[in-house]
Amino acid sequence: MKQPTKQTWSSQITYILTVAGATIGFGATWRFPYLVGENGGGAYVFVFCIAMLMIGIPMILVENVIGRRLRKNSIDAFSGSANGKAIPKIWQLVGWLGVLGAFGIMAFYMVLGGEVLAYIIGILNHSLSLTSPITAATTNAYYTFMFEDNATMLIICTMIFILINWLILAKGVIAGIERSVKYLMPLLFICLVIMICRNITLPGAMEGIRFYLEPDFSKITPKLFIQVLGQVFFALSLGFGVIITLSSFLDKKEKLVRTATITGIINTIIAVMAGFMIFPSLLSSGIPVDSGSSLVFKSLPIAFSNMWAGNYFAIVFFSLLLIAALTTTLPIYEVIITILEEKFNIARQKAIYITISVIFVCGNLPSILSLNVWKHIKICNRNIFDLFNDISGDILFVLTALGCAIFVGWVLQDDAKKELQNDTTAKSWIIDLWFYYVKYVVPFVIVAIFISNFVF
Repeated sequence: MKQPTKQTWSSQITYILTVAGATIGFGATWRFPYLVGENGGGAYVFVFCIAMLMIGIPMILVENVIGRRLRKNSIDAFSGSANGKAIPKIWQLVGWLGVLGAFGIMAFYMVLGGEVLAYIIGILNHSLSLTSPITAATTNAYYTFMFEDNATMLIICTMIFILINWLILAKGVIAGIERSVKYLMPLLFICLVIMICRNITLPGAMEGIRFYLEPDFSKITPKLFIQVLGQVFFALSLGFGVIITLSSFLDKKEKLVRTATITGIINTIIAVMAGFMIFPSLLSSGIPVDSGSSLVFKSLPIAFSNMWAGNYFAIVFFSLLLIAALTTTLPIYEVIITILEEKFNIARQKAIYITISVIFVCGNLPSILSLNVWKHIKICNRNIFDLFNDISGDILFVLTALGCAIFVGWVLQDDAKKELQNDTTAKSWIIDLWFYYVKYVVPFVIVAIFISNFVF
């Protein structure tokens, strides 16, 4: 079967918007705030910003190079030849490891999308009323009723969220994903600005801002570094084939250094802005900031109930989360769909059906059931939902990113630098600096932090 000509993004801005959408998601709006709350506020933010600059942006460029070099899927991107020598097929294992990470994140990510949709429906039909102050007992009871007492509501909402993804994916990368992101990203930003403006004007908001920005350096530990590193990869969609896949649709004339830098900066700004949306409202209402992964669903509704027009602001907030989730899930689905299309010559519509069905049956359903009927099942003291999150975020993403850095620095070598030479704004010394940094420094840092997670 002859492969169709590879499509390209209509413009650099649409590619940047798509990558920004893929890299924002729950990583910036759900995972980042609760990790900040658990790890001392400003200390985590400080280390995150440093890691984004020192590891994040260089690694975006690594995956840009791998993806655009052959303009193939995230497995075959590790094939071909480099410097006149054939690349051993064993390197494709890095791509397969990324696919495993993509499955892991989608296993619980789609369920989070279902939970957000359930909250929007609950607020709209007043089963969760935020028109007057509520307590933690109310939000805990609501969460338990909706997701822990039975699985039906969450399964239905997750399936609705999956259907939304399916309808967009069916139109293709350019007509589907690119076109939807053009509208979704500005809408996400508008919702974010509305929420920030509301929350920083609340009584006592400065206490939340102070917690968020003032670093407590005693909180900086080896475990914090691995969590930050995992969050950088999670937030930038590194280590599970997304950037590689999206870069395979890039024109050879695109300036990779500039796009990688813009992507990293946008993601950092959005993640930091998300903190201003959340912590002032929590501390204004006297709610603990270290609520963990339940912060969004059990703690923030209490803060909204203490606001004027809290119902409406809650709908805006959860709509923001849903948009952020959608702009992320579409490209992650596309990683696997593109592999099925290009590597196994499966028609796109069939590839979409296979991808969505397998992830739903093997990932989404177990994650949903682990919150209720399977909640007694623990693996390493974690339920299935948390296990998918931890293994993907703290192990698979990190190992795949390490493999990508080694592949560029030690296998592609000069071919990696040549891939950037068309960028007329990048001087040769910048490319050389990036290359040697990725070859020697980045792998050492990743390995050192990863090992420290198990030692300390």
